[in-house]
Amino acid sequence: MTSLPPAGNQLCRGRRAREYGRLTQGAVLDLSELTDEQLAAETASEGSDGPAFVELLSRFRERIWRICFRLMQNETDANDAAQEVFVRLFVNRAKFEGRSKYSTWAHAVAVRTCLSIRRGKARRRKYETDATREFQHRHGDAQPTADPGLSMDLMNMLESLGEDDRAMLIMKYAEGHSYEELSGIFDLSISGCKMRVSRAREKLRQLYPNQLG
Repeated sequence: MTSLPPAGNQLCRGRRAREYGRLTQGAVLDLSELTDEQLAAETASEGSDGPAFVELLSRFRERIWRICFRLMQNETDANDAAQEVFVRLFVNRAKFEGRSKYSTWAHAVAVRTCLSIRRGKARRRKYETDATREFQHRHGDAQPTADPGLSMDLMNMLESLGEDDRAMLIMKYAEGHSYEELSGIFDLSISGCKMRVSRAREKLRQLYPNQLG
Protein backbone atom coordinates (compact mmCIF):
# COMPACT_ATOMS: atom_id res chain seq x y z
CA MET A 1 0.00 0.00 0.00
CA THR A 2 1.40 3.41 -0.96
CA SER A 3 2.62 5.38 2.06
CA LEU A 4 3.08 9.07 2.63
CA PRO A 5 6.59 10.52 2.38
CA PRO A 6 8.38 10.95 5.74
CA ALA A 7 7.38 14.59 6.14
CA GLY A 8 3.75 13.71 5.45
CA ASN A 9 3.85 10.94 8.02
CA GLN A 10 5.24 13.29 10.67
CA LEU A 11 2.64 15.94 9.87
CA CYS A 12 -0.20 13.41 10.04
CA ARG A 13 1.01 12.00 13.35
CA GLY A 14 1.50 15.53 14.67
CA ARG A 15 -2.10 16.44 13.93
CA ARG A 16 -3.32 13.28 15.64
CA ALA A 17 -1.16 13.99 18.69
CA ARG A 18 -2.44 17.57 18.95
CA GLU A 19 -6.01 16.34 18.62
CA TYR A 20 -5.45 13.79 21.38
CA GLY A 21 -3.79 16.47 23.52
CA ARG A 22 -6.84 18.72 23.22
CA LEU A 23 -9.06 15.80 24.22
CA THR A 24 -7.04 14.95 27.32
CA GLN A 25 -5.96 18.41 28.47
CA GLY A 26 -7.20 19.12 31.98
CA ALA A 27 -9.39 16.03 32.18
CA VAL A 28 -9.21 12.36 33.09
CA LEU A 29 -9.98 10.63 29.83
CA ASP A 30 -12.52 7.82 29.52
CA LEU A 31 -10.97 5.71 26.78
CA SER A 32 -14.30 4.08 26.03
CA GLU A 33 -15.54 7.44 24.73
CA LEU A 34 -12.75 7.77 22.16
CA THR A 35 -13.15 6.65 18.57
CA ASP A 36 -11.02 3.80 17.23
CA GLU A 37 -8.99 6.34 15.29
CA GLN A 38 -8.30 8.48 18.37
CA LEU A 39 -7.19 5.42 20.30
CA ALA A 40 -4.94 4.38 17.42
CA ALA A 41 -3.24 7.78 17.52
CA GLU A 42 -2.45 7.29 21.20
CA THR A 43 -1.09 3.76 20.76
CA ALA A 44 1.77 5.08 18.60
CA SER A 45 3.62 6.27 21.70
CA GLU A 46 2.73 3.67 24.33
CA GLY A 47 3.86 0.17 25.25
CA SER A 48 2.16 -3.13 24.56
CA ASP A 49 0.21 -2.94 27.80
CA GLY A 50 -0.71 0.71 27.33
CA PRO A 51 -4.35 1.54 28.08
CA ALA A 52 -5.20 2.74 24.56
CA PHE A 53 -3.90 -0.42 22.89
CA VAL A 54 -5.60 -2.60 25.51
CA GLU A 55 -8.87 -0.80 24.77
CA LEU A 56 -8.42 -1.35 21.03
CA LEU A 57 -7.77 -5.05 21.60
CA SER A 58 -10.92 -5.35 23.68
CA ARG A 59 -12.92 -3.78 20.84
CA PHE A 60 -11.40 -5.82 18.03
CA ARG A 61 -10.47 -9.17 19.62
CA GLU A 62 -13.72 -10.90 18.72
CA ARG A 63 -13.92 -9.47 15.19
CA ILE A 64 -10.31 -10.32 14.41
CA TRP A 65 -10.73 -13.88 15.70
CA ARG A 66 -13.91 -14.33 13.64
CA ILE A 67 -12.15 -13.20 10.46
CA CYS A 68 -9.23 -15.52 11.21
CA PHE A 69 -11.58 -18.43 11.85
CA ARG A 70 -13.43 -17.90 8.58
CA LEU A 71 -10.20 -17.61 6.62
CA MET A 72 -8.31 -20.42 8.39
CA GLN A 73 -11.34 -22.73 8.84
CA ASN A 74 -10.34 -24.30 12.16
CA GLU A 75 -10.04 -23.07 15.72
CA THR A 76 -6.39 -23.96 16.28
CA ASP A 77 -5.14 -22.13 13.20
CA ALA A 78 -7.51 -19.24 13.91
CA ASN A 79 -6.07 -18.83 17.42
CA ASP A 80 -2.50 -18.85 16.09
CA ALA A 81 -3.36 -16.40 13.31
CA ALA A 82 -5.23 -14.05 15.63
CA GLN A 83 -2.28 -13.89 18.03
CA GLU A 84 0.00 -13.05 15.10
CA VAL A 85 -2.44 -10.34 13.99
CA PHE A 86 -2.45 -8.73 17.45
CA VAL A 87 1.35 -8.72 17.48
CA ARG A 88 1.44 -7.08 14.05
CA LEU A 89 -1.15 -4.49 15.06
CA PHE A 90 1.09 -3.47 17.94
CA VAL A 91 4.42 -3.62 16.10
CA ASN A 92 3.00 -1.59 13.20
CA ARG A 93 0.80 0.70 15.31
CA ALA A 94 2.64 3.85 14.22
CA LYS A 95 1.99 3.00 10.55
CA PHE A 96 -1.72 3.71 10.80
CA GLU A 97 -2.03 7.06 9.03
CA GLY A 98 -5.72 7.74 9.51
CA ARG A 99 -6.52 7.68 5.80
CA SER A 100 -9.15 5.00 6.39
CA LYS A 101 -11.16 3.75 9.35
CA TYR A 102 -9.02 1.89 11.87
CA SER A 103 -11.28 -1.14 11.45
CA THR A 104 -10.44 -1.27 7.73
CA TRP A 105 -6.72 -1.07 8.48
CA ALA A 106 -6.92 -3.72 11.22
CA HIS A 107 -8.97 -6.07 9.05
CA ALA A 108 -6.43 -5.64 6.24
CA VAL A 109 -3.68 -6.76 8.64
CA ALA A 110 -5.81 -9.78 9.59
CA VAL A 111 -6.43 -10.76 5.98
CA ARG A 112 -2.77 -10.39 4.97
CA THR A 113 -1.65 -12.39 7.98
CA CYS A 114 -4.08 -15.23 7.29
CA LEU A 115 -3.21 -15.32 3.60
CA SER A 116 0.48 -15.50 4.43
CA ILE A 117 -0.08 -18.39 6.85
CA ARG A 118 -2.36 -20.25 4.42
CA ARG A 119 0.13 -19.90 1.57
CA GLY A 120 2.90 -21.25 3.78
CA LYS A 121 0.74 -24.23 4.72
CA ALA A 122 -0.20 -24.79 1.06
CA ARG A 123 3.47 -24.93 0.06
CA ARG A 124 4.16 -27.47 2.78
CA ARG A 125 1.14 -29.57 1.76
CA LYS A 126 2.24 -29.51 -1.88
CA TYR A 127 5.71 -30.68 -0.91
CA GLU A 128 4.27 -33.47 1.24
CA THR A 129 1.78 -34.50 -1.47
CA ASP A 130 4.48 -34.59 -4.14
CA ALA A 131 6.69 -36.68 -1.89
CA THR A 132 3.83 -39.10 -1.17
CA ARG A 133 3.00 -39.47 -4.86
CA GLU A 134 6.64 -40.10 -5.69
CA PHE A 135 6.79 -42.79 -3.01
CA GLN A 136 3.55 -44.40 -4.27
CA HIS A 137 4.82 -44.30 -7.85
CA ARG A 138 8.06 -46.03 -6.94
CA HIS A 139 6.39 -48.67 -4.77
CA GLY A 140 3.30 -49.26 -6.88
CA ASP A 141 0.79 -48.24 -4.18
CA ALA A 142 -2.74 -47.53 -5.35
CA GLN A 143 -3.80 -43.92 -5.51
CA PRO A 144 -6.56 -42.98 -3.06
CA THR A 145 -9.92 -42.21 -4.63
CA ALA A 146 -12.36 -39.55 -3.57
CA ASP A 147 -15.64 -40.55 -2.00
CA PRO A 148 -18.28 -39.87 -4.72
CA GLY A 149 -20.95 -39.38 -2.07
CA LEU A 150 -19.01 -36.72 -0.15
CA SER A 151 -21.09 -33.55 0.20
CA MET A 152 -19.47 -30.19 -0.48
CA ASP A 153 -20.51 -27.11 1.44
CA LEU A 154 -19.88 -23.54 0.46
CA MET A 155 -16.62 -23.20 2.40
CA ASN A 156 -15.22 -26.21 0.59
CA MET A 157 -16.31 -24.71 -2.71
CA LEU A 158 -14.40 -21.55 -1.87
CA GLU A 159 -11.22 -23.64 -1.57
CA SER A 160 -11.27 -24.00 -5.36
CA LEU A 161 -10.58 -20.27 -5.70
CA GLY A 162 -7.28 -18.47 -5.43
CA GLU A 163 -6.41 -17.26 -1.94
CA ASP A 164 -7.12 -13.57 -2.64
CA ASP A 165 -10.46 -14.26 -4.35
CA ARG A 166 -11.53 -16.62 -1.58
CA ALA A 167 -10.65 -14.05 1.08
CA MET A 168 -12.45 -11.29 -0.80
CA LEU A 169 -15.69 -13.28 -1.05
CA ILE A 170 -15.52 -14.13 2.65
CA MET A 171 -14.93 -10.51 3.62
CA LYS A 172 -17.70 -9.34 1.28
CA TYR A 173 -20.46 -11.84 2.03
CA ALA A 174 -19.59 -13.40 5.40
CA GLU A 175 -18.22 -10.25 7.04
CA GLY A 176 -20.44 -7.81 5.14
CA HIS A 177 -17.79 -5.32 4.03
CA SER A 178 -18.69 -2.70 1.44
CA TYR A 179 -16.70 -2.39 -1.78
CA GLU A 180 -15.15 0.79 -0.39
CA GLU A 181 -13.92 -1.14 2.65
CA LEU A 182 -12.70 -4.01 0.45
CA SER A 183 -10.74 -1.44 -1.53
CA GLY A 184 -8.87 -0.44 1.62
CA ILE A 185 -8.38 -4.00 2.83
CA PHE A 186 -7.04 -5.41 -0.46
CA ASP A 187 -5.39 -2.23 -1.76
CA LEU A 188 -7.43 -2.23 -4.97
CA SER A 189 -9.75 0.28 -6.60
CA ILE A 190 -13.46 -0.07 -5.89
CA SER A 191 -14.09 -1.06 -9.51
CA GLY A 192 -11.25 -3.58 -9.27
CA CYS A 193 -12.86 -5.15 -6.19
CA LYS A 194 -16.23 -5.35 -7.94
CA MET A 195 -14.60 -7.07 -10.91
CA ARG A 196 -12.73 -9.56 -8.70
CA VAL A 197 -15.89 -10.44 -6.78
CA SER A 198 -17.90 -10.85 -9.97
CA ARG A 199 -15.29 -13.09 -11.59
CA ALA A 200 -14.91 -15.22 -8.46
CA ARG A 201 -18.67 -15.72 -8.20
CA GLU A 202 -18.87 -16.65 -11.87
CA LYS A 203 -16.06 -19.18 -11.47
CA LEU A 204 -17.95 -20.83 -8.60
CA ARG A 205 -21.12 -21.00 -10.70
CA GLN A 206 -19.20 -22.69 -13.50
CA LEU A 207 -17.51 -25.17 -11.16
CA TYR A 208 -20.65 -25.99 -9.17
CA PRO A 209 -23.69 -25.31 -11.38
CA ASN A 210 -25.91 -27.80 -9.55
CA GLN A 211 -25.19 -26.41 -6.10
CA LEU A 212 -25.22 -22.70 -6.93
CA GLY A 213 -27.62 -22.55 -9.89
